[in-house]
Amino acid sequence: MFSSIRTKLTLWYLSLLTLVIAGFGVVAYELTIRTLDRDLHSRLEATARLFISDLVADRDEDDENLSHDEMVARNVDELQVHDFPFAVVSKTGNFKAASNDLQGMELNPAGVPLWDVSVGNDRYRVFESEFTLGNDKYVLVVAHSLAEQTGLENGLIVVFLISGAAVLIISAIGGYFLVRRSIEPIVAMSREASGISPDELRTRLTVRNDRDEVGRLGMIINSLLDRLSSSLEQQRRFVADASHELRTPLAILRGEAEVALAHNDRPAEDYRTSLGILHDESIHMAKIVDDLFTLARADAGQIQFHAKSLYLEEIVEEAVRSIRVLAAKKDITIECALEHCVPYEGDESLLRRLFLNLLDNAVKYSRPHSTVIVSGKLSVDKRVYLVNIADSGLGIPESDRDKIFERFYRVDKARTREDGAFTSGAGLGLSIANWIADVHSAEIRLTSSSESGSIFAVSFPILS
Repeated sequence: MFSSIRTKLTLWYLSLLTLVIAGFGVVAYELTIRTLDRDLHSRLEATARLFISDLVADRDEDDENLSHDEMVARNVDELQVHDFPFAVVSKTGNFKAASNDLQGMELNPAGVPLWDVSVGNDRYRVFESEFTLGNDKYVLVVAHSLAEQTGLENGLIVVFLISGAAVLIISAIGGYFLVRRSIEPIVAMSREASGISPDELRTRLTVRNDRDEVGRLGMIINSLLDRLSSSLEQQRRFVADASHELRTPLAILRGEAEVALAHNDRPAEDYRTSLGILHDESIHMAKIVDDLFTLARADAGQIQFHAKSLYLEEIVEEAVRSIRVLAAKKDITIECALEHCVPYEGDESLLRRLFLNLLDNAVKYSRPHSTVIVSGKLSVDKRVYLVNIADSGLGIPESDRDKIFERFYRVDKARTREDGAFTSGAGLGLSIANWIADVHSAEIRLTSSSESGSIFAVSFPILS
């Protein structure tokens, strides 16, 4: 029960509300008591001033030649203020007169003007004020019973306890239903999410309000499902395409092996031809597997990036020298014109593979007896080094240009694989080149494509 978010939130809410109500009750109680005490003090002072002023007036109008003690006693008897009994004491501590309620009262030994005293079963708040009549000094004691104030204080405590308990009960019920209603979208999303299987990743969570926190959580989960679905779909397509690409060379290997083993009296030249085919297909399979392994390690982040200072034009020239062997088989000329470049930080082996893949792609799809042009130059602001590789192929259709960097995608899937190609011929070369460009913060773009050929451009940012 206590593991439920609804219960936890309700308990936290009630705990906080209890502290607030308790704090409010204590503050309200203290303020009320202090207000009552100040009011009572003011009334005691006012009553004392009234008694003294009447006593002084009587003295000035006295026709009976009464003594000061007699005058004090008469005023105590005559002046009756409701709930405010009087007592007059001499400076020596002798009672000169006192109301019936204060008979037997003990004087305050500390000499403070305001104090509490018990008389019989009652408790009084007492105020003392000194005054003089002629040469005689007296102390006026004015008291007020605390029974009413004590009853009010007790009543306040009862009211605060009952009202506080009622507020907490009502708040607990309302808070529970409020929390339940607030997290209802989360509960609904959890039910929907529990029903999503790996085979049904197209299902998305229902987002009721995309502007609150729960709605944003649902959108984030849906975005995560989109990425998972895309990744799984890409993985399935990757496995399917890899299986398809490997099936053809495996079928050729098996067929040639069966043909070679079918007859014992075949000429040696036929066996040599079959072994040559087996050798070429095994090389092709090794290249496919190597490219697959490279992409798998790249996806898993297992390829270590060894950056060092180098010159891009040197990497390009080295790749051109390597690819000329393949270009010579088709009588293709490679022209290279590179401007001097400032030092660049990158992985030499990865950059070499990037340019080999692009050059291999250019040679593979260029017409025989044509030219592949490689150029490189530094931008005017000297912040980008741009390498262009232009082939003389048939161009890439408009509908295929957004897909050429996808894995296993080939514009002409019926095209015969080129012997000796540096890449697998399975549609992985541009994907690997694009990944290498990404890790170097570079960009590969197809800048133009027509019936006369295509141009790929690689831009490298130069950090000053």
